[in-house]
Order: sequence, then C-alpha cells, then structure tokens
Amino acid sequence: MKISLIQMNTQENKSANLAQAEQLIDRAVAEDRPDLVLLPEMFTMLSENLEAKRAVAETLPAPDGTTNAVPGEAYALLQNLAARHRVHVHGGSLLERAKNEGGDKFFNTSVAFDRDGREVARYRKIHLFDVVTPDGKVYAESANVGRGSEIVTYQLEGHTVGCSICYDVRFPELYQALAKQGAEIIVVPSAFTLQTGKDHWEPLLRARAIETETYVLAAAQCGSYANGNRTHYGHSLVADPWGHVIARAQDKVGFVTTRLDFTLLRDVRQRIPVHEHKVL
Repeated sequence: MKISLIQMNTQENKSANLAQAEQLIDRAVAEDRPDLVLLPEMFTMLSENLEAKRAVAETLPAPDGTTNAVPGEAYALLQNLAARHRVHVHGGSLLERAKNEGGDKFFNTSVAFDRDGREVARYRKIHLFDVVTPDGKVYAESANVGRGSEIVTYQLEGHTVGCSICYDVRFPELYQALAKQGAEIIVVPSAFTLQTGKDHWEPLLRARAIETETYVLAAAQCGSYANGNRTHYGHSLVADPWGHVIARAQDKVGFVTTRLDFTLLRDVRQRIPVHEHKVL
C-alpha cells in the first residue's frame, strides 16, 4: 500500500486553506499515485479567534444518511477529491459544530472517505490539549472543543486503520485499544507545537508504533500562524512496526510518500508476539 502525508501551513482563511489542501493532494496523486492521503489536524483553519472558528465550523451529515444536510465546504471537498482521484482520503481534522455541547463548543473531528467518496469513519478527538508549553504559551483546547468518547477504526482494502489526533499520542491506552480492535495502521493528524515537538514528536510516534506493532502515519502542520505567535513543528513522518522512521517530510509545505509493507508487519508480530503475551 502506498500512502502520502500532506504537510500544511494552515492560516485563518478557510478558502485559501482548502485550496492549499486540494493543490497538495492533486500533486501527490499526480506524482506518486498513493492509495491513501492523510491531511494534518485542523487543515481547514487555525485561529485563536472564537468568532472565526464559529464561522468555519461545519455541521456534518448524519453518518447513517438519515438526514439531507448539505455538506460543508471541507466535507464536500474531501468527498470530491476521493471520488475524483479514486483514492482513500483521511481528512486530518476540522471543526465540527457540536449541537449538544452548548455555548460555543465544537468537536475536533476526523472524517475519512473511500475511493467512491463515501464516508467510512468519523472520529472526535478524545484527549484535549490544555497545557502551558515551555515557552509559556497557554493552550486551552477544552475551552471551546467538546471531548470525543468513541474509539474508531475502519477498513481500508483489507487492513484496519485506527484513528487518533495529535495530543492523543501521549496516551498509550488509546493506542492499545486500537490495536486490540485489530489496527495495523494508526493515523495521527497533528498540529504539534514547536516547543513540544522538538523533544517529543518523534519519540512518541516511534513508541506508539513499537508497542502496538503498527504503522503510525503522522501528517503535521508546519510553520507559524496567529501573527507568528504560534509555531508548529512539522516533520510529518511514518514509523514502521519496528519503530524505524521510513519517511519524513522536509521542513516546508508539501507531501511525502512511502509504501507500507504488511509482510514486515506480520514478521514483527511473529518475532515479538506482544499481542499474545498481554495479561492486563
């Protein structure tokens, strides 16, 4: 299986961000013909302005198709890109309007589509980023983002994909739950900060790959936003089930493509059968 990670520098202009995502996916498909493309977290818009967030948040169609809601711009773009290119698209994450959360709450939501443009998965971020980074910047995601509660996997051409988003990577119990559900691939669309990323990004992703014996795919935001006050680490990468980094993006907007070898995955699981040795 061939996969492409899309690395972006998302700003406040949703239309420009969607155009950037479309252009990068178009290029990745034209040059590398991947089976799956993965976008970063919040590819639609990054902002500290609540009104701006409210303006770009989308109401998603009911997963079971029971409503006739008109898809938002980002949702429709992902659908169209998947169908146009006949490629699986995992839509990083976007702001979803949270009807039952009250006030100004949203969900940080991933939506995935198959080659026909059909939605196959929807995951709402479980672990919310409420921290003070080493440079003193305060991040309070839970101030306006609701917490997801469901562990989500989906099927991609005979392989199980597990869903996570950014800060989730610090919580190995989620990844163990995904592995228990049969995940062979775990996606981690992210907007990791520079301050945390430079020390923790690669070690965390490699650790999750090693302990679950899965391929971990991490598409990231890079560069600055919010008038240069917030900077993302970038370094989108793929870690294999042995913990080796087999692909890494350059430090700029673009994409990186690699192949996943499931013979290697099976070999790793035979050599060190941690899934058979669990006692807790």
